Amino acid sequence: MDKDGEKVEEVTLEQQVEVMEEFLDGLVEAFGLSGEVSSEKVDDEIVEIRIEGEDLGLLIGPKGQTLAAVQELARTVAQRQLAGPHQGRVRLDVSGYRKRRAEALTRFALQVAEDVKSTGTPKMLEPMSPPDRKVVHDALTDVEGVRTASEGEDRRRRVVVLPD
Repeated sequence: MDKDGEKVEEVTLEQQVEVMEEFLDGLVEAFGLSGEVSSEKVDDEIVEIRIEGEDLGLLIGPKGQTLAAVQELARTVAQRQLAGPHQGRVRLDVSGYRKRRAEALTRFALQVAEDVKSTGTPKMLEPMSPPDRKVVHDALTDVEGVRTASEGEDRRRRVVVLPD
């Protein structure tokens, strides 16, 4: 319901994806890059929009910071163009960066877990974005002998791997 008591329609994932894909197509073109924008439903709540092509590093940036900013910008465009509560989540990946990053973080987290188990000493990881912290927490959920916690505020928030 809106402030006048009228029912407000929810914005579907499909509607969000349509607006975001159009925005991202324009962004790729504006940067003079060659990339194909597509989307795939991950599950009932998440759709991943992918930009595939050559030389798209400009859209990824250092440690994926530009990618995160472009995703937030696309999300803002959708929120401004589509009034009402938005269903689900739309995430963005460029040239498989997020997948490669998650795989690398998982390998790193498992190495840290082995070190923590063998020494019994907690290890504090570098500050990470929320999606990166989630990858580390998820990777170590079922590893016996260690547990994870997040410490710090905002941009300084980091994962700590502790002996169990």
